[in-house]
Amino acid sequence: MGRNILIVESKNDKHFFQAIIRKLNIDIEITTPIRISDEDYREMDGLNHQKLKAALGNLKASIQKGEIEKVGVIIDIDNCREEDRIKFVNECIQEVFSNSEFLIKVNEFINLNFEDFNIQLACYFTNLDGQGELETVLKAIKKEESIHADCLESWKNCLVSNGKTIKDKDFDKFWVDIYVRFDTCSNNDKKQAGRKCSMRAFDYVMENKVEIWDLEHPTLDNLNQFLGLFN
Repeated sequence: MGRNILIVESKNDKHFFQAIIRKLNIDIEITTPIRISDEDYREMDGLNHQKLKAALGNLKASIQKGEIEKVGVIIDIDNCREEDRIKFVNECIQEVFSNSEFLIKVNEFINLNFEDFNIQLACYFTNLDGQGELETVLKAIKKEESIHADCLESWKNCLVSNGKTIKDKDFDKFWVDIYVRFDTCSNNDKKQAGRKCSMRAFDYVMENKVEIWDLEHPTLDNLNQFLGLFN
């Protein structure tokens, strides 16, 4: 039986989804575990047609060897409509696998055809209430007290009162960075904050301090449902 492959948008997406997958493996270990292992990622550094097409195209050799059974694509929804994101993914799929079916909705497989091989593909868009990206979700599922990060709201209001603005996307990134750096950094870790309390070290955070996030939060229900397709 072939592997399941997950295509993600960035390194931090990868580290976050790995933590979710590790958790789900514990939950479903009695039955068939999800087979998306740490080495089975194809990372995209940012999002555009060329990079997603390249990530899909890189799967062809493995498909020809019968090594892949299912493929998942997870990208941020940002400020797009879901149907526009689906159209984006469909355009990339059709340019790489021209005889494949079209995605109609998230969390549902289509058949992806290549030569004499057939695999399944489904997509999911990282979001909170239909908008946002990874940091939007992280802000919603924070588990610890967040005094330092929450005080950024006063800073944001100060900007507005002085005729300045900050995009929600940038604010959420800043909020999460402060939460990781100041609200959840232990005294010992502060001695090596750059390696242990930084979004640049998000791999360390998700492997060693995953408890700062509520992985049982309802915000993650649809993501868990998507990953459950690979069970």
